[in-house]
Amino acid sequence: MGAPVNVREFEDLARERLDPVHYDYFASGAQDEVTVRANEAAFARLALLPRVLRGAGTPRLGVTVLGDEASMPVMLAPTAFHRLAHPDAERATARAAAKAGVIMIAAMLSTVAIEEVAAEARKAAPDPALWFQLYPQPDPAFTEAVVRRAEAAGCRALVVTADSPALGRNERGDRNGFHDLPPGVRCENLREPGDPARTGHVRQVVLSPGISWDDLDRLRGVTDLPIVVKGVLRPDDARLAVERGADAVIVSNHGGRQLDTVPASITRLAPVAEAVAGRVPVLLDGGVRRGTDVIKALALGADAVAIGRPALWGLAAGGEDGVTEVLGLLRRELENALVLCGCAAPQETGPDLVQEGAC
Repeated sequence: MGAPVNVREFEDLARERLDPVHYDYFASGAQDEVTVRANEAAFARLALLPRVLRGAGTPRLGVTVLGDEASMPVMLAPTAFHRLAHPDAERATARAAAKAGVIMIAAMLSTVAIEEVAAEARKAAPDPALWFQLYPQPDPAFTEAVVRRAEAAGCRALVVTADSPALGRNERGDRNGFHDLPPGVRCENLREPGDPARTGHVRQVVLSPGISWDDLDRLRGVTDLPIVVKGVLRPDDARLAVERGADAVIVSNHGGRQLDTVPASITRLAPVAEAVAGRVPVLLDGGVRRGTDVIKALALGADAVAIGRPALWGLAAGGEDGVTEVLGLLRRELENALVLCGCAAPQETGPDLVQEGAC
């Protein structure tokens, strides 16, 4: 095929280049993958109602989230095991994000240590916006050690993944027998504290059914970084997050990888945004594949969106350049869609731009 002209074509190219087992790992979701499909399909059930003769001019895409300035309201969501997609792994992703001026949420389950991810980002931009995803561990000392590494690397926020008290059942992985990383590929952020030579033991991440709001309180006691709660789908949980001191929330169903048959993220955005009532930023991930998807999310209350699989498809297809092009495609589509909707900036979108029901 020729050069991809949209994000979905990057997935086609990535499928050609990836080990089929690794493609299945990235593409798959829990059980019947109902939620995986719903995340994208739900955007198609929302129609845009553009304004005309607005004189908006060339749109300005920049946004500020938790004090971090970004060139557009599209972030990179945390995704694991980039080395399965490309030898340059998270290093390439970090350079592309920094070069594009977007916020990257570095995954705890990264195949490159957070210190190296940050160093690579700084090669592309002097002051990159890097956040860190955290699965709070039952061992509070180890959790704190990971947080300290993220702080020292220059990460500016902690994204607590709240929807993972257990691992979702991945049937594609079961069929493929994919339960362990290949030799030489490790989760570098899970090394024991004080092992700079990387010769020691690498822990397994522990998903604990005991995770609770108390974990947020403990984190607040060990760090001054903003804390973002990821995996919020219900208004009552959104209100609790704000009351318990969260600095932002992410409306997310973990890309359909945890509990199958939960609703598409975009369908839960407006109720969560209404519950938050502007007290903290609201972000969204899950199913964003087009600039029009970004506009729909902004109109329904998101301050920005995050993409996961699209960045991996770009990485698999072309390394750093592939991620750069995926972000560039979304930027161009978003700019075009804003113009056609009569908006000068993301902040000018609103619920009047969106109509429920198929186009």
